[in-house]
Amino acid sequence: MNDNFKKTIIPFVLMLIFNLGTYYMTYGSNFGAGLSPHVGVLLVSGLIFGPYGAIGSVIANFLCDLIRGYNPILAVTSEIISFGVSYLAYKLWYGTYKGRTVISRPKLNNTSNVLLFFGIIFICGILYSVIHGKLFYLLYPRTQSINAIIEIRYFLNFINSSFIFGIIGIWISNKIDFAHIPKKSKKEYNKKLYKILWIILILTLLLTLIIDFAIDLNNFIITIELIAISLILFIYLSKPIDCNIVEKNYISISDDIMTIFLIATIFIIILGIIIASDHTLINAMDNILPLDKTEVIISMMSLMDVLLIIFLIPSIMVLRYIEQKVIEPILSFAKIEDFIHENKKIEAKGLVDIYAKYINEKTEIGTLAKSYTELINFNNHYIENIQEIEGEKERIKAELDIATRIQAANLPTEAIINDNYIVNGYSNPAKEVGGDFFDYFELDDEHLAIVIGDASGKGVPAAILAMITQVMIKQLIKHNQDPARILYLLNNQICENNSESMFITLWLGVYNKKTKELIFSNAGHNPPLIYENNEFKYLDIDTGIVLGIMEDFEFKTEVITLSHEIITYTDGITDANNANNEMYGEERLLNFFNNFKNSKSPIQSLLKDINNFTKDEEQYDDMTLVYLKIKDD
Repeated sequence: MNDNFKKTIIPFVLMLIFNLGTYYMTYGSNFGAGLSPHVGVLLVSGLIFGPYGAIGSVIANFLCDLIRGYNPILAVTSEIISFGVSYLAYKLWYGTYKGRTVISRPKLNNTSNVLLFFGIIFICGILYSVIHGKLFYLLYPRTQSINAIIEIRYFLNFINSSFIFGIIGIWISNKIDFAHIPKKSKKEYNKKLYKILWIILILTLLLTLIIDFAIDLNNFIITIELIAISLILFIYLSKPIDCNIVEKNYISISDDIMTIFLIATIFIIILGIIIASDHTLINAMDNILPLDKTEVIISMMSLMDVLLIIFLIPSIMVLRYIEQKVIEPILSFAKIEDFIHENKKIEAKGLVDIYAKYINEKTEIGTLAKSYTELINFNNHYIENIQEIEGEKERIKAELDIATRIQAANLPTEAIINDNYIVNGYSNPAKEVGGDFFDYFELDDEHLAIVIGDASGKGVPAAILAMITQVMIKQLIKHNQDPARILYLLNNQICENNSESMFITLWLGVYNKKTKELIFSNAGHNPPLIYENNEFKYLDIDTGIVLGIMEDFEFKTEVITLSHEIITYTDGITDANNANNEMYGEERLLNFFNNFKNSKSPIQSLLKDINNFTKDEEQYDDMTLVYLKIKDD
């Protein structure tokens, strides 16, 4: 079903129900006698459903007026005026007024909107009752003597029923979301002209009331008044809507407060209508007071409205005070949400300006304003510090990237392959840089040096020690090719300047391709794997001690004949852990090489086997491996 059709048909049905329903329940009362709640439907239809609601309600009202026996001319003119009054409620709600900062769909969520709602009801009620009083005066001369009473009846019925239907209708429209929300007009218009028109309409209405009270009326005066008010009203209704409608998707504290207040208001109004309609009470008052029953009903309804006003005025004042002193500051504080962005400073200037006007208050709001201001400043200082730290981290990261490239450049990048042997290696630090290193290089036409080391710890300190050791080995081996002597000199050198008590394990070997002898010495490093008798096994060697903890230690030189292959590694390989905290271990490493039958490099296959074991758990230690494979003659 088309939305605009819904907005027309709903008021149409409601008007039929409340107009004819009340008419037959009160046994056919016309001219505003008794209860006439349908007049409140007119206002609410326009306020909530806009022009579509106004049209739907006046069409239904026209049919009801004919059924109730009103003059067809009266029915037509009445509906024209009724449409104007209904549509006026819609125009007034979406108007821009001084002090009204937020314009939304009809909501009674703050005192400004409630006062506007009350004002719309009051103005539209006066317009409706005064104009209909004049229509009755012209078209039903027999009612001229009670013209003022008819106007009062309609006015009281209008404001009371509009209060009830308006509060209920606005609440339902916000729950179900069926209100007609206008689009901002692009049409240029003279705002000042419409402001003047509004003032003229109010003044004309007041002047009409004064004239009606001060002088004897006749058809000419009534006609002039009716034409003047109607003409100004419909010209004013041509005013474009130029406001931006704001929709919020949360319920504020003021919403809950106003809901309680409006429920109390509805209760008072309904109580007043019940009391004013009680026939026993009416008869009793009629016997006491020198008034007829109609005047008694009007007097009782007026009394209840006076009591309602007595309730409303202090209540609105209290609510307004709460809004200004509590709700508005909280809403101001809530604006911080729009300024908060992850890892960014809060744009403090605008917010601090907002909080500044509350800081000097000697209340909880003042304390809260101070706390928010300090929180913003502390947060911004913290973000500044974080940004400095992040900048420092980026600088360190850039430097570590350089260090990673430097360390990688110091390691062999390609295997040495010749007619006699293949030597190759691999190293992967656990961090950007690590303490593992390896090296191999030909000393002369016959000799090949192989070294693998593991400095204590990880990261930059270990990397520095490893690089220093690697450089020192290359310098020492130029003058002496005895591995034990080199380790002796290297150990003393490290011990001499080792203020941090760091150490390094190291295995150093020199291979002679003619004799196939491998001379080596060990400084606390893992024993290598050697291939003999068609299988790999761990080479039984002297352990030695790690470099850097004790000077003048005599390392042992050992010699073996290497006929096939030797593999050296660091403990980062055997100590690799899986999710169950199990280590890869020496046994698995040994089994891998015994099962590896491929003639290609074993490095990638070994890494894959380790990854399958660890299931991509984070690498804990540096991993390094070097192998020397002798070619068959």
